[in-house]
Amino acid sequence: QVQLEESGGGLVQAGGSLRLSCAASGRIFSIRNMAWYRQAPGKQRELVATITTGGSTNYADSVKGRFTISRDNAKNAVYLQMNSLKPEDTSVYYCNADVVSTFYGPSAAAWGQGTLVNVSS
Repeated sequence: QVQLEESGGGLVQAGGSLRLSCAASGRIFSIRNMAWYRQAPGKQRELVATITTGGSTNYADSVKGRFTISRDNAKNAVYLQMNSLKPEDTSVYYCNADVVSTFYGPSAAAWGQGTLVNVSS
């Protein structure tokens, strides 16, 4: 069993910054890709950013140049630095990790419970 715990959400004014953190725990042999998703009320969940084990990153067009994803493999953690926040960034943000639990095992997706980011205008 693998758990992902997010932290760092909250209320911020437009133009401000927040840093989200996510730490994985439990039965972990290795973690492949890690990612952040978000879901606004009444909308589908969307991919925000991904990062590979080696540190290669990809971003949704809507956040390029404002958000930065990073990870600490030793801590099984992933982060999302969000700058120049806009009201349209208001969402519940979810951490996602592709976790391998045993040496010979396949990977499986793990999800955090979500953390709310509320950007006021």
